Amino acid sequence: MKTSKQWIEHFDQNALRQRVDWHLEPAVSVTELSQIVHSLQAWQLGETSDGAHLIHAATLYASQVNDPHYVQAVQLFIKEEQKHGNNLGRYLDAINQPRIGKNWGDTLFRKIRYFNTSMEIWTLAVITVESAAQVFYQALKNATNCTLLQQICTDILIDEAYHIHFQAERMAIIFDSKAAGTKIFSRFFYPLFFFATSLLVWFAHQKLFKAGGTNFSRYWRSMQCKYKKTLHDVALSKRLLVSSPQTIKYQNEMEVMIS
Repeated sequence: MKTSKQWIEHFDQNALRQRVDWHLEPAVSVTELSQIVHSLQAWQLGETSDGAHLIHAATLYASQVNDPHYVQAVQLFIKEEQKHGNNLGRYLDAINQPRIGKNWGDTLFRKIRYFNTSMEIWTLAVITVESAAQVFYQALKNATNCTLLQQICTDILIDEAYHIHFQAERMAIIFDSKAAGTKIFSRFFYPLFFFATSLLVWFAHQKLFKAGGTNFSRYWRSMQCKYKKTLHDVALSKRLLVSSPQTIKYQNEMEVMIS
């Protein structure tokens, strides 16, 4: 398990990696565009949050647990998410498609997080959305022959694998600190929130998922697998162990491949 300071080092190093060749011309067909554009616009909007409420919750939490480096780690995590939004926005600009300013899914999520200061709920929400994002971006990558868009998706998928690990480690710390009674409640609440949100993501973006070869059955199996690897193991108090940087790199690459 990494410390917050080690995660800061990871995010700093990852920011130096350039996986997208912006010299490539976008090459998306009219048919492909009709299947992906609305979901692409919605996720681009969702990736552009300034993260102010999350940073506020992280600051309160870091003070409570005496982990001052955690706030910076969260800020760098948000910056990486914003990079995804910037890249998707840049791609939309390149294919002459507008960036949208409002979407019902994004609006719902923003309203919920506006009132939330619980680091546990924040972490649960991020794990859930990031898990769905892995399936989404793999489907988006499969739904087009555009090399530029595929590179953007690959870059996001690599980042998201680390993001989930970052959040799952924090959730394990939070869960371990809870009283026995609240742990029992969390074991019921985690899957309820995770799979209810997963259903919303499916219904909002099923057209793109299907275009990328992911039907509901495959999507649901993927989400079940992702839940077991994160929140299920946390709720059973299974430790998330890191044996070496090489092992983590391999695990993250495998997570991308099976998404």
